[in-house]
Amino acid sequence: MTFVNLITGFLGSGKTTTLQHLLAQKPAGENWAILVNEFGEVGIDGALLANQGAVLKEIPGGCMCCVNGLPMQIGLNMLLRQAKPDRLLIEPTGLGHPKQILSLLTSETYLPWLTLQATLCLLDARQLAESRYTENENFRDQLAAADIIVANKKDTYSADDNARLVKWQQENGGQRPLIVTQQGEIDLSVLQSPRLNDRELPPGEHHHPSKVSGLAALKLPGDQRWRRSLNQGQGYTSCGWIFDADTIFDTAGLLDWVRLAPVGRVKGVMRIKEGSVMVNRQGYDLRIETQPVAPADSRIELINEGEAPWNTLQTALLKIRLS
Repeated sequence: MTFVNLITGFLGSGKTTTLQHLLAQKPAGENWAILVNEFGEVGIDGALLANQGAVLKEIPGGCMCCVNGLPMQIGLNMLLRQAKPDRLLIEPTGLGHPKQILSLLTSETYLPWLTLQATLCLLDARQLAESRYTENENFRDQLAAADIIVANKKDTYSADDNARLVKWQQENGGQRPLIVTQQGEIDLSVLQSPRLNDRELPPGEHHHPSKVSGLAALKLPGDQRWRRSLNQGQGYTSCGWIFDADTIFDTAGLLDWVRLAPVGRVKGVMRIKEGSVMVNRQGYDLRIETQPVAPADSRIELINEGEAPWNTLQTALLKIRLS
């Protein structure tokens, strides 16, 4: 029997950081697997979670609940068959709706194989002040479906943010536990909490991503060392780049590019002279981590509400390559 936890949360709430923290606590005798889905096409979370003691399966490019859950079923079946995990952690895209995923995990098909435990929803309480989040159907339903709310990034909250969080908990949280933390630091025992929230959710107005193959194929003439991919859906657009293992970026130039990019979300793992740099930016919040070990390749993804000047950003990114 495999124990399963769904780790949800809107874009930038800290799901991947939380998974990294949980993986660091994994008991030595347990076999874990992770099924991760991203809105973008280039698979940043897979690079961030690789080689951390769990078998990883990625479903990039949209929502794992598309086509009646077929992409998720394929990924889930592969993990169960190949890894035979004791525990499976599932991280859907921050733009995903939880209803179909939860319905699949509790269906008769998987009843002999899976035990669904607590669903966690990561929340950045600062988003409670903005109607573009609070009026977003997926944002609301991710929180409504959770057994445990994890208010992450508490070190960035103002007094007003804390007051809004208390009010939201009183009006919406009910008896569900609320964990207030930062950097995704939650105790492993949280995963063992039971699945008690069985409220009925609306199906969600689902928009399948539309591929922009013309832009995705854009390359400089004769340059086969990188590729670019785009994705669109639910009012958001993502643009991501993958560069080969021989491409190295100027560290200062890259960080300036990340800081100044006129988009809401930036996430990447990039090769630099010193090894690798991991960047994670939500709004104006930027987290940077360097390591002496270089990644297998460089990959970076930007997500924005609506369009952004992708060609201009691409030109600037290409100029800061050292090789």
